[in-house]
Amino acid sequence: MKPDFKPKKHLGQNFLFDRNILGKIAASIKLKGNDTVLEIGPGLGTLTDFLAKEAEEVIAVEVDRRAVSLLKDKFRDSSNVRIVNCDFLKYSIPGKYSGKKIKVVGNIPYYITTPIIEHLIDLRKNIEDIFITVQKELAQRIIAPAASESYGSLSCFVQYYFKPEILFKIKPGSFWPAPKVESVLLRLSPYKEPPLKVRNEKLLFTIIRNSFAKRRKTIINALSFILDKELISSIIRDLGLKHDVRAEELSLKQMAEISESIERLVPYGLRANF
Repeated sequence: MKPDFKPKKHLGQNFLFDRNILGKIAASIKLKGNDTVLEIGPGLGTLTDFLAKEAEEVIAVEVDRRAVSLLKDKFRDSSNVRIVNCDFLKYSIPGKYSGKKIKVVGNIPYYITTPIIEHLIDLRKNIEDIFITVQKELAQRIIAPAASESYGSLSCFVQYYFKPEILFKIKPGSFWPAPKVESVLLRLSPYKEPPLKVRNEKLLFTIIRNSFAKRRKTIINALSFILDKELISSIIRDLGLKHDVRAEELSLKQMAEISESIERLVPYGLRANF
């Protein structure tokens, strides 16, 4: 660790230095010699070291110019490591990788975990697998099944695009400086064939967000801004759901069925709003 390198709090920097954990992460990715790895926030390059030994190419995207300078010096003799000084939320996968699936790994800043996942969803067509360290509580929300305490709009959003899985826990002492929360390594595997498909994804996520934002309301009341309550009630009945069902009781599949039913009924002029 560089004693003169002071982590920047506003960048959410908590560098992972525990070599046992770094080794477990590298082993979990199961890199092959022809793999290209996109690393989000390499920091001081502790994980990059492991990745560079196994992958054909490592693209390390780092926003902190101080860290970029250290990384370029550290990997100056590593021809398979490319350092990119860029905010990952503005990063696009270069066109030369359009025909190749890459693996993504990162010890990401916890305060922008959701925006990073949203950006990865946008990039998913080029992604084979994702391995990121995240706050344990957030990971539990992501993997939560319907009717569980942690289940919410984030669960539905991520599970629509990825199969999420917590691989192992990481103690605060594995980081410098140590965060105040427990962490996990989360795997997000893009579906080769989506288990669910709706005609209007924007409508689906509008339904999900509004339903969970009004947890105390029944679905019929929560969605009355889209259609008349009688029509929503008819949809709920036709789907075999109870009249007073609430968002947390509905699976993603059932949310999708409601979305598809509303899509067929909503006036064409309003459809452009979703």
